Amino acid sequence: MPSPAPAVPAPSGIRKIVAASLIGTTVEWYDFFLYGSAAALVFNKLFFPAADPLTGTLIAFVTYAIGFLARPLGGVVFGHFGDKVGRKSLLVVSLLMMGGATFAMGLLPTYASIGIAAPILLTVLRLVQGFALGGEWGGAVLIVSEHGGARHRGFWASWPQSGAPGGNLLATGVLAVLAAVQSDAAFLAWGWRIPFLLSGVLVIVGLWIRLTVSESPVFLAAQARARAEAARGAREKAPVVEVLRHSPRQVLTAIGTRFGENISYYVLTSFLLVYVTTHLGLPKSTALNAVLIGSVVHFATIPAWGALSDRIGRRPVTLIGSVGTALWAFAFFALVDSRSFAVITVAVTIGLLLHGAMYGPQAAFISEMFDTEVRYSGASLGSQLASIVAGALAPIIAVELLKEHGSSVPVSFYLCAAALVTTITVALARETRGRDLAVRSSGSGAGGTAAGSTTT
Repeated sequence: MPSPAPAVPAPSGIRKIVAASLIGTTVEWYDFFLYGSAAALVFNKLFFPAADPLTGTLIAFVTYAIGFLARPLGGVVFGHFGDKVGRKSLLVVSLLMMGGATFAMGLLPTYASIGIAAPILLTVLRLVQGFALGGEWGGAVLIVSEHGGARHRGFWASWPQSGAPGGNLLATGVLAVLAAVQSDAAFLAWGWRIPFLLSGVLVIVGLWIRLTVSESPVFLAAQARARAEAARGAREKAPVVEVLRHSPRQVLTAIGTRFGENISYYVLTSFLLVYVTTHLGLPKSTALNAVLIGSVVHFATIPAWGALSDRIGRRPVTLIGSVGTALWAFAFFALVDSRSFAVITVAVTIGLLLHGAMYGPQAAFISEMFDTEVRYSGASLGSQLASIVAGALAPIIAVELLKEHGSSVPVSFYLCAAALVTTITVALARETRGRDLAVRSSGSGAGGTAAGSTTT
């Protein structure tokens, strides 16, 4: 007998849940992006000194990528327990892990003080960051997706997505303020530590808010169903195994959906800092302020893209972003090469606006691909595997292309190709808008997901 559909919370309830997820994801992305900005501006000098500035930056970005390597492992571990224990508890753990690692980075001695131990310790803390973030994304978007109804799921679930530009906005804003009030020497000597130590305060705020939200009613219903099945003698199965057995297509679709989105974001933000300061020889404040302004627009428009996906579907909105990014890849660097702050800001803002069209519907799109019993594992596995092949390598590949060719043209082709991967993936995917997350997909087996089981 099917379980009764869980009640959709009142608007005030869903707003509280969205606020808790948004604040938490903002704090976690602040921590994660702070490392990327520091890798481009500081770590290449303090932890990975090299004669060639681009070489030092490249090495710093390698440790930046290492954080991505830990994300799928975090997704599997957090996904397993999130599907067994609940979304809320795992979100608290991920926030504590991320904040603790970031705060510790602010206390690290540099290469000049302790030699090779400095970059080793930095790399270990980066692994902890990646592991925590691997579990954060799935839980944050699912607890919102599963609380809300199908009609406005794209809108509500897109708010935790705004935590990414929100965190980047916060990280870039703090760095921009420090760059404005400090000399380069003071910032390099001690000023860079301030944003990392601020993470401790932000985590306390995020933790307090997250502890006030309730567990997902959809998950609680699935948990009760699992207990009843276990009482009848059903064998308990690992969620990640069930995902790989029953839903490989959905996992691959999630990877392809995130591919162009992931690469474009890190090229438009992290790599831009390197390109503007090292290749164009402009002050770091030029790039930081351009990203700052672009992130404000990005933050505000992601929910609008999510809301549009509730009206016309997840696929059409995502395709607007991926096709637009493929075309904008060439105009972007041409505008940045103008060396005009206003023009660079326009280039970044339009790029992030198009990125938002891919990113806004993504939370609902990927959540709707999987059944409740395996949703945390499936969503985390697909999204975090994409982070290895896409986001982790994006700054490294972009820097290497720039170093090898001395031109932005190969980077534009790289960005365009990544966006086309997402375009093809989404064009071949099934629409998921309108799915009832409380209902198992037909033919899904013990918690798997059958393709083509959603309604529109």
